[in-house]
Amino acid sequence: MKTPSATKKAFSFLCLIAGLVLVIWSLALDIMKSDASFRGATLIIGVVAIVAGLYYFPTLKHHRTIINILFLFPLLFAFAVTVIIPLVLGIGYSFTDWNGIRMKNVVGFANYIRMFKQPSFLWSILITFLFVVFNMILVNLVAFLLALLCTSRIKGLGFFRAAYFLPNLIGGIVLGYIWQFIFSNVITNLTGAKYSMLSDTKTAFIAIIIVYIWQYAGYIMLIYITGLNTIPGDVLEASAIDGANPLQTLFEIKIPMIAPTITICTFLTLTSAFKQFDVNLALTNGTGSVASFLGSYLTNGTEMLALNIYSTAVVNNEYAFGEAKAVLFFIILACVSILQVRISNKKEVEL
Repeated sequence: MKTPSATKKAFSFLCLIAGLVLVIWSLALDIMKSDASFRGATLIIGVVAIVAGLYYFPTLKHHRTIINILFLFPLLFAFAVTVIIPLVLGIGYSFTDWNGIRMKNVVGFANYIRMFKQPSFLWSILITFLFVVFNMILVNLVAFLLALLCTSRIKGLGFFRAAYFLPNLIGGIVLGYIWQFIFSNVITNLTGAKYSMLSDTKTAFIAIIIVYIWQYAGYIMLIYITGLNTIPGDVLEASAIDGANPLQTLFEIKIPMIAPTITICTFLTLTSAFKQFDVNLALTNGTGSVASFLGSYLTNGTEMLALNIYSTAVVNNEYAFGEAKAVLFFIILACVSILQVRISNKKEVEL
């Protein structure tokens, strides 16, 4: 192995020292509330100098490790700041009486005990699970059928793919208000009904499912199209020569060969349905009456888990209580997702 040259060694240490000096200087200016306009430029130059110094660090044994850490650091730092640290802080706040600004006492498991005694929260968990089950089945079924259509030999495939995917580009809040108008005015006038679908809890829940399928099926369809396009053409030709009909080809060849794609689509549908918030907020805002649930009369008949957490923390200004619900939500979602992936992987092996 060749040893690093003296020039590279000197340049590396010079960059590191200069970078550290510039970074410390810029931070000191900021702490002293200096009006110097070059603080930001000094900080950037200092960071660049440190990066250059690490890149040319005079070692052959660990140079590759240093470079890998160097390039991974921005991603890992952003992930830690936006996910890991808030998660840890949220778990800590769930055991306090934090009001979003300050906390006075540590209350232990009081918030967790309270939420399991709240019928409206238990109802939100129940309808969230129902929503997830219905959508895992219906979204994947509709998306797979659309993918079969868009991989056939009909004309205008580009138009159909774009048309089916287009609803996914519309934001959930906007989409909710659009469909709120459709359910409350267009469909009501066309059918001659006296009441909108959104005025009853059961039909409003069905309306949310319809909107979710309309929005999300096009996105899942693209993943299924990718999976179907990876099936070798000679396998399909061989099945046709052997006399297999379209249904036999579908169930005996296509579906088993896209089992990993089915796993991915099921996982995405599961997690997305669990985290449903924007359409739920814009379409019904969680309203709807439930005459009797655990001996209570509820007014949040269509409020799913994510919206319930938002209402608790932001609307009712009970941030610690909302954090406790969010922690439980995270545990449920993690357990269900891991279980789904394990079951799907076993099914892949069987297929």
